[in-house]
Amino acid sequence: MNDMNNEVKIINYESQYKEAFKALNEEWIKTFFTMEAGDYKLLDNPEEHIIEKGGHIVVALLDNEPVGTCALVKLTDEPLTFELSKMAVSPKAQGKKIGYLVGQALVDKARALKAESIFLETNSVLVPAIKLYEKLGFKHLPLSGSSYDRCDTQMLLKIND
Repeated sequence: MNDMNNEVKIINYESQYKEAFKALNEEWIKTFFTMEAGDYKLLDNPEEHIIEKGGHIVVALLDNEPVGTCALVKLTDEPLTFELSKMAVSPKAQGKKIGYLVGQALVDKARALKAESIFLETNSVLVPAIKLYEKLGFKHLPLSGSSYDRCDTQMLLKIND
């Protein structure tokens, strides 16, 4: 763990990472967009609005420091569907495949839970993020309604087909 490779460790969310979850996400959102009501709802109360409603959050640690995160927000029970949400990687840790690692961890989690699909919303200016989602197997959808003003791209990953 203390080698020169800077090993990244993906762990399940714990309340001690609440501030990191918020700070990592605020950093990218404020860089490209404006924080919206839906952002504050999830980032201020991740336990209440994600975990307690059947969702999951993972945190990426680099040298025991949180440098990345991502959430699975439960959308429906029947069929079981999730939204991949609030993926963030600290600029100082980019280029280490952390986005892929947290995304894959949650795709694996959804698959283990026998979910039917994972939905996500993003913006076309976030080209590296879209390429990452495509690498994870997400396919583009025709745009339909979104609760986020910044959303201009929607994608879906079908699981357990």
